[in-house]
Amino acid sequence: MIWDEELPYREEFPDLCGIDEAGRGPLCGPVVAGAVILPDGFDVSRLNDSKKLSEAKREALYEEIIRTCSWGVGIATPEEIDAYNILNATYLAMCRAVAALDKTPRFALVDGNRIPKGLEIPARAVVKGDAKCPSISAASVIAKVTRDRMMRQLALEYPQYELEKHKGYPTKEHYRKLLEYGVAPIYRKSFLKNLDQHRED
Repeated sequence: MIWDEELPYREEFPDLCGIDEAGRGPLCGPVVAGAVILPDGFDVSRLNDSKKLSEAKREALYEEIIRTCSWGVGIATPEEIDAYNILNATYLAMCRAVAALDKTPRFALVDGNRIPKGLEIPARAVVKGDAKCPSISAASVIAKVTRDRMMRQLALEYPQYELEKHKGYPTKEHYRKLLEYGVAPIYRKSFLKNLDQHRED
C-alpha cells in the first residue's frame, strides 16, 4: 500500500486527522463517522479501506487504534437523516467525530469529494482516501467497527429483521422482512418511499 497522498500534509500538520464514515446506504440505523490522529511510529502497513479487511482484522485494528491513537466517533440518528437528508447527516456525524477527539487537529483529510459543512478546521477531500491516506483508513476502521457493533445490538432488539446478516443494507431479503413485519423506529423513513415496489406479485 502506497500512502504518499498524506505525506505532504503530515509534514506540515503532524497532528492532522483523518475522517471517514460508515452506513450511508443502509435502510436503518445511524450513519457513523470516525476521526483519528495517528501518532508518530504507528504501523500503517496493515491499514486499508475497512471494507477490504476481514472482520477479524478490522476488530484487531480497532482495538489497536483506540489504545494508541487520538480518536473520536460521531453519530447521526435515523431521525436526523430523515430531517436533514443523508449527506447533511453525514456531515453532522463527521463534525461530531472531530469534536470528540481529545485534542483539536489543525488539519483534516476527509474521504470523498466534499468537505463537510460546519467543519471548523482546514481540510482537504480525498476521493477513495481510505485506500490512499492512513489516517482516513484508520478512521474508516473506527467508523465501520462502531456501526457494525451497533447493528449487532439492534439485531438483538429487533431479531425479526435479521440485521446481523446485512447490517441494514437494502437486500432483497431485508425488503421482504420489512414488508412482513413493518417499519420499526430504527428505520430511515426517507429511504423507504418506494417500499411497495418491492412487493412480490
